[in-house]
Amino acid sequence: MDNFPWEVVFAAFGILVPLVAFLWEFIFVGRKRLGYRVQMDTVAAADVSSQSAGVLKQLQPEDGRKLVDPSFVLLRIENTGTKNIDTHDYAVLDDDKVGIRITFPGRRLAGMVVTELSDDFLRHSFGEDSGLTMRDGIIELPKVPLNHSQHYKVLAALERAPDNTSGSLKFEDPRIVGGIKGGVGSGGIRETKSRTGTSWRATALIGFLVVIIALQLGTYLRRDSIPLDCATGTLTLTGSTAFDPVLREAAASYRRTCPGAGFAFELQGSGVGIRALDEAGRKNASVNNDRLAFSDGPKAEGFPKLLPRPIALSLFTLVISKEAGVQDLSLDQIKQIYDERVTTWKELGGNDQPVRFVDRHSDSGTRKAFEQKILGEGEPGDTSDDCLKRRPDAPPGIVRCVRGSTDDVLDAVANTPGAIGYSEVGAAFARSDLLTVRINGHRATPEAADYGAYPFWETEYAYTYGEPKADSLAASFLRYLTNEVGKDIVRSHSHRPCGELQNPELCHPPDPAPSSSPLQ
Repeated sequence: MDNFPWEVVFAAFGILVPLVAFLWEFIFVGRKRLGYRVQMDTVAAADVSSQSAGVLKQLQPEDGRKLVDPSFVLLRIENTGTKNIDTHDYAVLDDDKVGIRITFPGRRLAGMVVTELSDDFLRHSFGEDSGLTMRDGIIELPKVPLNHSQHYKVLAALERAPDNTSGSLKFEDPRIVGGIKGGVGSGGIRETKSRTGTSWRATALIGFLVVIIALQLGTYLRRDSIPLDCATGTLTLTGSTAFDPVLREAAASYRRTCPGAGFAFELQGSGVGIRALDEAGRKNASVNNDRLAFSDGPKAEGFPKLLPRPIALSLFTLVISKEAGVQDLSLDQIKQIYDERVTTWKELGGNDQPVRFVDRHSDSGTRKAFEQKILGEGEPGDTSDDCLKRRPDAPPGIVRCVRGSTDDVLDAVANTPGAIGYSEVGAAFARSDLLTVRINGHRATPEAADYGAYPFWETEYAYTYGEPKADSLAASFLRYLTNEVGKDIVRSHSHRPCGELQNPELCHPPDPAPSSSPLQ
């Protein structure tokens, strides 16, 4: 249900309900509607004797006697529909001139007058032969044609009926009888209310629209914060220790966005990760949905089922202990050092300190990148366990030790006088206890690598065993690494997303390395 288009449903309701309300109110229900309002119904004996009573005073009986418990009722007759009401629309016989009849239970009619016509031309509807009469305690009103919103008012003077012996000054409401053909419901005249505020129908509609807008906003924010391709399950990340910081931060960010995802980390080197993915895939092909291997550089031959996805241009740098006193080396000087033609840093203008090598294991993608990009050949095996002294059975030469991860290399270089090693730039630049080396005067930056000035880099690849399903966690996480959030994380660790390179060819997979590669 996460992918169900709720926002479309809410938008449809937001359009449909007001449309239905409009049609119901103004087309189906409101086509013709005759209404009335009781605007005044009051007992007012004092008003009759007042000099300012005006028209009310004229409504006293002709014999001059005082009304018994006089009361006055002001009625408003109006067209509250959307269509005009004509004389032939009144629900009476054609020869009946009366359209509306008004009675006053418990009271006797003393007089009445039609007042406050909304339009002056309505006056002609109340002529002598119009049907306007007052007889037997009933007010008869003619069949007045009323356009939309037109009205007139009737003021009646009443007194207590002789047979009303209750003694109460509270009388029943007037009874208005009338109707129109083709009107609302049965067509009968309906009481309307004078309102100064918003009607309950309008309030309900506004409330409904507010709820719809809130639901749409909530759905939009949820979709914005939880991408549609969020996947669940556990994804195992293997391979490069150099890319370890990027992967851990990206995985943590993905989990915050997609809480149903989990990650396991087995980052022990590019070669180890490549082989682990291949072995797992041969046992269970569905591993392509829950396992990724990351490699500093392309895979070797012998893994035909592993498919590469270029992720970033990964930068590496040489690191030297502070005791060496050297920070800038040419490519030729680096080759002389590793060929053991230079044995002390003093020979290169540094301190009188012997050179010591701290390498990665042969499975390391960082080591492979160093051998291919800088040395042009493989490194020999190690001769030391502690990076200070050769083992008794080791051949003569410069002390050479190996470490299994990027952090282990950096620690060994920092703690071994005269040591030199290599590392991905993010981890190296974060250390203050060792020196990073410029190559041919160029610092390790994405720009320098992109324009060909800095040689120590490699494409970081993500490998899957075959093609993962589009809705799998593996596919979703790969997309995440290459979207805006993933790119920001890659950049924060001094790498460069492949899509941002000046020379995108740098990220294209080359031909597979020969089978003698250290990754085997």
